[in-house]
Amino acid sequence: MYKFKHKNLKVKILQTLCIVLCWSRNETKGSKFFIFLCSLSSPISLMAPNKLNSSGNNNSMSCSQPENGFVNSFSLFPEKAVQEILQSPIQGSDDHLIEFSEALRTVAKALRQVAEGKASAQAEAAEWKRKYELERDRNQKFEHAEKPCLEHQVDLDDQRTNSPAKQLKSCNVANGQSGKCCSRNGICSHEVLKDGTPTSDSKIVKKASFKLSWFCKDDQSDQYKHDIVSFERGNITTAERSSKQISLKWQSCPQTVLILTKPNSVSVQILCSEMIRWLRQAKNLHIYVEPRVRVELLTESSYFNFVETWNDDEEVLMLHTKVDLVVTLGGDGTVLWAASVFKGPVPPIVPFSLGSLGFMTPFYSEHYKECLESILKGPISITLRHRLQCHVIREAAKNEYETEEPILVLNEVTIDRGISSFLTNLECYCDDSFVTCVQGDGLILSTTSGSTAYSLAAGGSMVHPQVPGILFTPICPHSLSFRPLIFPEHVSLRVQVPFNSRSPAWASFDGKDRKQLAPGDALVCSMAPWPVPTACLDDSTNDFLRSIHEGLHWNLRKTQSFDGPRET
Repeated sequence: MYKFKHKNLKVKILQTLCIVLCWSRNETKGSKFFIFLCSLSSPISLMAPNKLNSSGNNNSMSCSQPENGFVNSFSLFPEKAVQEILQSPIQGSDDHLIEFSEALRTVAKALRQVAEGKASAQAEAAEWKRKYELERDRNQKFEHAEKPCLEHQVDLDDQRTNSPAKQLKSCNVANGQSGKCCSRNGICSHEVLKDGTPTSDSKIVKKASFKLSWFCKDDQSDQYKHDIVSFERGNITTAERSSKQISLKWQSCPQTVLILTKPNSVSVQILCSEMIRWLRQAKNLHIYVEPRVRVELLTESSYFNFVETWNDDEEVLMLHTKVDLVVTLGGDGTVLWAASVFKGPVPPIVPFSLGSLGFMTPFYSEHYKECLESILKGPISITLRHRLQCHVIREAAKNEYETEEPILVLNEVTIDRGISSFLTNLECYCDDSFVTCVQGDGLILSTTSGSTAYSLAAGGSMVHPQVPGILFTPICPHSLSFRPLIFPEHVSLRVQVPFNSRSPAWASFDGKDRKQLAPGDALVCSMAPWPVPTACLDDSTNDFLRSIHEGLHWNLRKTQSFDGPRET
């Protein structure tokens, strides 16, 4: 704090501050401050000696006692007294003015610090309030998810009549499933898909429930055995490794199927109409298709009037509460499209191969009846394909929570230089730790499912799709030592365009939704909580190896001749 060299100047400044406080809206604080000044050992006279009356009392300072018990500030400071304080000459005015300006700067600095502290406290309080509301909403969702499964909601009237709810319960009995929720031994569908509460609309078909469990081909039981870690004599050893696959077992019969197709393909249209007829006539299922496909079907025949679709984005957001199974007719691009339709939980997807390579489409369309029969009956092996959740934070954002709408990607997000001829300049961070500065054509942040796509072409490794991780692959880096990385799934990656970058960068998500990143903008990627479950033909590992053998001809070469020279 600034120390005054002249006592008179100190007194004058204190008097001035007192007047400022009293002229402010809070007169009570000014009155208190004046009483404090009067109690000092060196009395402070607000009036000049010639203003005092003969009795030694200041008539102008006679004050009234208001109801709140404090002295009225304006009665303490008459206008003449204020003018005298402000206009009274001070010896050595230049030096005193310098000290006075320094004192005022000190006061202004203190007030500024108080204002900044108040703003920071308000921002922190708002952030804690936001976290509290998010935690409260999540707890409410968990409480809703802990409700009994669909078969426990059957009332006595439904049990006495041949209702759809009774048919669902009989299906459970036929599959040998008990009526109790078995989340203790696996993952129930209401935990994965977060089904909403069934509405009272009689036209709405109740969603089927299922359980995810762990199984091994050599083990008859489908109960998951946790890895056992022992600490014998101070040594950490793993008694059992988890090499099991994920199995989906229906607890109630599927009722609704969504069919997504590759556009502009005559063979796909023919197969789609045949599959819809079979699912309706043989399985009596409700069918959902895209609006475009429904128009094509009605153009072909009025028989397809029973096929349903959606009208707006709000209905698309609620599809996961109605659809039990998704069937894709196309290639890997159709699977990517199916994943992008669901912004949250995704129902199990059955991908039929009608495309080119087909890393994610193990089922053959020629045997669609047998495949769907097996899948609808269950159990089936599935692959949980992880997705990335991406946020774009603009330079003008006030904090890291002020972001654009999140984007989910199944393959990868690419940050490149676009049409610019300059190198891309990107600063990369992992959980606030600096990773590197990318100078090249760009950077790929990929999931393990996308490891056989763009990341592979840029020199990245092929990774099993059930390995949780984020691939960090540079595109043509201007450095011989820049090698790809694989980060664990729990980290958050931040890619920022620095202010000294010569040009902006461009981000694309699964090959679409291209966004410009100007200097100061950032892209934050983390693992999304909603994976994409895809059905397997055999199991996850066999399907993955078959895809790289048949699609990429991985490590295919002629066998070395046996009749050459031999080691003696």
